[in-house]
Amino acid sequence: MKKITVKDMMVPLDEYATIHQDATLFDAVMALEKAQEECNRQGTKYLHRAILVYDDKHRIVGKLSHLDILRSLEPKYKQAAADDSGRMMASGFSQQFLRNMVKQFALWDKPLMDVCRKATKISARNCMYVPAEGEYVKEDDSLDVAIHQLVMGHHQSLLATGSRGEIVGILRLTDVFKQVVDFMKECNL
Repeated sequence: MKKITVKDMMVPLDEYATIHQDATLFDAVMALEKAQEECNRQGTKYLHRAILVYDDKHRIVGKLSHLDILRSLEPKYKQAAADDSGRMMASGFSQQFLRNMVKQFALWDKPLMDVCRKATKISARNCMYVPAEGEYVKEDDSLDVAIHQLVMGHHQSLLATGSRGEIVGILRLTDVFKQVVDFMKECNL
């Protein structure tokens, strides 16, 4: 069996949704929608779940996930997270506790249409996620190395780097999982 590399599995950068760091959240969701429509036309099984953000030199400097966008539309999440003493809000809390937080911090207290109008004023730079060192994988690394990084880091994707360290694509957990399932089916034959 041929050794599978990250390059074999990644989505090339030119096929992924990207925006400039000064673009707005509205621009981001429009870029994502356009990329997803393109995926549908090509018959790709899985849609993109993030937008990659580049700087003036066209270097990838961040990612915007669905959660990053939703969180950015309600600025009071920053206050709620700070009052939570830096603990992760979602892990292990009861539904009642989370509902009480919505009331306590008046989260989403304005009509959703008002909140969404903010999307044209918020820049990607102010709400993007900057990937940590463990979220990069070399395009010539084996799939085994990538799986280890995905599992140990609890990542939904890894940025694939080329020989000069530049971002050349994105390796998505969903594609890796599909490949592993395909291997499992072959083994069962």
